Amino acid sequence: MTGYYKAFDLDELERKQAESNQPYFEFLRRRAMSAGLYTLRAGGEDHQHPHAADELYHVLQGRGTLQVGDQRVEVGPGSLISVEHGEDHRFVEVTEDLRIVVIFAPPEESPED
Repeated sequence: MTGYYKAFDLDELERKQAESNQPYFEFLRRRAMSAGLYTLRAGGEDHQHPHAADELYHVLQGRGTLQVGDQRVEVGPGSLISVEHGEDHRFVEVTEDLRIVVIFAPPEESPED
């Protein structure tokens, strides 16, 4: 049996995200998960809402604070943070442009779903 996989080049994903002119760019969608790039400018506002899926954030670049409910955690390059579905959360006090890989499991519903 041959395994199925997809490989991604971060520079290429960032180029596609820039072309989309959107802060979130989904680059992978499977039955049990999805992944995307999320960018947030220093001083910017994060307008997230609680999600129906669990999330894993991997901060590639930048610095800020992730607020989950009434708790806060400082984030920077290399930070890995899991947020359980239904939790109110957002990035606040973004002091350096954030670039984040976000993994949803299962994938969030898209407008076409």
